[in-house]
Amino acid sequence: MASEGPQEGEPSLRAGLEAILLVVDEPVPEVTLAQILERPRHEIAATLRELAAEYTAQGRGFDLREIAGGWRFYTRDTCAPLVERFVRDGQQARLTQAALETLAVVAYRQPVSRARVSAIRGVNSDGVIRTLTLRGLIEEAGHDPEHQAVLYRTTGYFLERLGLNDLDELPDLAPYLPDDLEGIEELQQ
Repeated sequence: MASEGPQEGEPSLRAGLEAILLVVDEPVPEVTLAQILERPRHEIAATLRELAAEYTAQGRGFDLREIAGGWRFYTRDTCAPLVERFVRDGQQARLTQAALETLAVVAYRQPVSRARVSAIRGVNSDGVIRTLTLRGLIEEAGHDPEHQAVLYRTTGYFLERLGLNDLDELPDLAPYLPDDLEGIEELQQ
């Protein structure tokens, strides 16, 4: 039988509910919360309703709502314009010149290794590749069979951000390349 209060060192029921609901990306049913927290469903339901009423009374920037058979935190309607501005500004974060160069190399040469990207750019690209991976613009695409190096390719998110259906829609690079490209490639090797 579940105990009335938290055991020593354990969070309270309210804290446990808040912690779980803070990380979910879809509404969580009361029965699931009851199982995870090992408490009766009626106790979970009552505590959720208390928390929701408390947040509303306090005028918090978020709501706790019961939607689609579960509970989840949502931004309070009055805060929507601020959240929209924050999200829009975050999405407009510009890529550095190094990131753009690296992204172009990956897009046109994929699948490509870090070493090949660095060789083409003439500088170490490890940090930039990590950043582009974290931003969801490139991803691992297996390993080079000869050297076992990790290969990278662009993602669907990359295509979405550029407004492309597939890589065939990337612009042709020929008009932007120097006339003596073969001589330059021989010098790099």
